[in-house]
Amino acid sequence: MLRIAIPVLIVLAVILGISSLFVVKETEYAIKFRLGEVIRDDYEPGLHLKVPFINNVRKFDKRVITLDMAPEQMNTTEQKYVDVDYYVKWRITDPRLYYTATRGDETVTRSRLGELIRNDLRDEFARRTLSEVVSEQRAQMMDQLRDRADQRFQDFGIDVIDVRIKKIELTERVTGSVFERMETQRTEFANELRSLGRERAERIRADADRQVRILLADAERDAQRIRGEGDARATEIYAAAYEADREFYSFYRSLEAYRNSFDSESDLILLDTSSDFFRYFDRMEGD
Repeated sequence: MLRIAIPVLIVLAVILGISSLFVVKETEYAIKFRLGEVIRDDYEPGLHLKVPFINNVRKFDKRVITLDMAPEQMNTTEQKYVDVDYYVKWRITDPRLYYTATRGDETVTRSRLGELIRNDLRDEFARRTLSEVVSEQRAQMMDQLRDRADQRFQDFGIDVIDVRIKKIELTERVTGSVFERMETQRTEFANELRSLGRERAERIRADADRQVRILLADAERDAQRIRGEGDARATEIYAAAYEADREFYSFYRSLEAYRNSFDSESDLILLDTSSDFFRYFDRMEGD
C-alpha cells in the first residue's frame, strides 16, 4: 500500500503545487477570486500563489484591442446614403470594474461598444452633408465620437482610444446622382467661361476697330497735310521758276501742253494757226 500511496501522494502534491501557482504576463491583467468574490486585481507580471479549489484567476488582455465594425449604410443630411467602413480601438484600464460591468465577456463589450459607436456615427452623419463628412470635418467628427464614447464607457473600466473611418463609399444610386451633379456643374462652369470669353473677344474687337478708325483718321489727316504742304511747295517752286525766267517757264509749259495734246497719232485738234497755242511753232519756223 505504501508503494502505491507514496507515488499517488507525490502526484497529488505536484498537482496541488501546480494549481497553487499562476503566471501573469506583462500584457495581462489578473483578477483573483475567492469563492466567486474578487479579492485582488493588482498583480504585477510574474509568478503568484493561490489556494486551489478556493481561489481562481481570470486574466484579461491589457493591450489595445481593435473592434473592426462591419460596413454600415448611413444617411447624410442631403438624404444621400453612403457605405461607411470603420473601426474602434479600446483597452481595459480597470479589470475589476470591467469584470463587474461585463462579467469579463469581451463579446458583451464589443456588442455594447459597437452599438453605441454605430448610433453616434449615424447621428453625426445625419447632421452633415456628404462633402463635410469627407472633408476636414471628418477628423473633428471622429474626435468627438471618441471623446463621447470614452466618457460613457468609464463605468465599464475601459478607455476608447480611437474611432476611425477607413472608407466611405457612395451607393450606386448616389454615385449616379453625384456624377450628374458634377457634370451639370462643369457644364455651367464651361458655359460661364465661354460667355466671359465672348464678352472679352467683343471688347477686344471693339477696341481694335476703334484703334483702326483712329489710325485711319490720323493717317488721312497727315496725308492731307503732307499733300497740302507738297502742293504749296510745288506752287512756290513754280512761282520761283516763273519769276526767274518767265519766257522759259512759258516755253516749258507750252511743251508740256504739246506733249499732252499730241500723245497719240489719232489726236486731232482744229485751231487757228494764228492761235496763241502755236506761237512757239511760228517762232521756230521764223528762226
